[in-house]
Amino acid sequence: MAKNEKLQVCIHRGRHRLMSDKGKLLEEANRFLWALDTRGLSPRTIRAYAFDLLVLYRWMSEGGHCLERLTQSTLLDFVAHEQARGAHPSSINRRLTVCRLLHHFHYPNGLKSASGTSLPAPYYRGPGRERHLGVHRLHKKRELVLRVKIPDKQICPLSGEQIREYLRSLRRYRDIAIVHLMLLSGLRSREVLQLGCSDICLIERRVRVKGKGNKERIVPLADLSVLSLEQYLTYERLRGYDDETLFVCLQGKRRGHAMTPAGLRSIFRTRRKNSAVQDANPHRFRHTFGADMARRGVHLYVLQKLMGHANPEMTLRYINLSMEDIADAYYAAAKEIQKHYDLE
Repeated sequence: MAKNEKLQVCIHRGRHRLMSDKGKLLEEANRFLWALDTRGLSPRTIRAYAFDLLVLYRWMSEGGHCLERLTQSTLLDFVAHEQARGAHPSSINRRLTVCRLLHHFHYPNGLKSASGTSLPAPYYRGPGRERHLGVHRLHKKRELVLRVKIPDKQICPLSGEQIREYLRSLRRYRDIAIVHLMLLSGLRSREVLQLGCSDICLIERRVRVKGKGNKERIVPLADLSVLSLEQYLTYERLRGYDDETLFVCLQGKRRGHAMTPAGLRSIFRTRRKNSAVQDANPHRFRHTFGADMARRGVHLYVLQKLMGHANPEMTLRYINLSMEDIADAYYAAAKEIQKHYDLE
């Protein structure tokens, strides 16, 4: 690709592809994306890969690099470039993974090591099994790969007062039902938008959810969710709507058509402005569901299935206590200690 050409992600024959501003396809990257298409990965996953490749190829074009001559040491420059742009560590690691997959696709011998390479050091984890659950055997790493350290992220669920305040700000049964599905069943915003009328079974109190990678799971419905869905279907979602999608627009030119991600975001953005709850967003309600289930002793495997996590380590984040939980446990114990020593 010439240096004066600019890359962009475009839709070519219904697929996400990399193309220059002069209409020239970047075959090296697009053959890799075509292989992902052939494997059956979801369009959203292909789109994510395409944008990560866009970042990588723009950096290679600016620095005069090419895929064939990339080394572990050269990728340190890419990491420094991404850090200077303010990219999140998890985003940098994802792009490094995409880079390795792309390089292995074209050059199966792998990225070469070079002087100046800094890789994570192997560490002793004890014999036998991994440290979180103790159910999986540890396998010796075949190779060390370049990664950026990701800081621990604390799960901060909404409080009961915040949830009540936010729900009081809602004026439509549709919006209440959406929040209930996130708060009481742990659905992602994309999963809510993909629900069809046939996915909801109010009599059996369950919903069929299509999660990431088109993996289906069945999630029970709480009594409040059933009530709000019944009210929405009875009073707001008219039977004349021919769209099978469960949640539709209720006014404007798109009335009766499926809600879009932008439409869902606007609901939460507007309500945050009109209520005292400034931190409310779709994923925050899902986080609150996970934390509430963990606090009440729901088994890790059950919670993993409810939330649709492929990796149990994702679910373990909800098991780790928040600062509020630690403070509550401390004050309860301190009160008993004070009684024991007659300090009151």
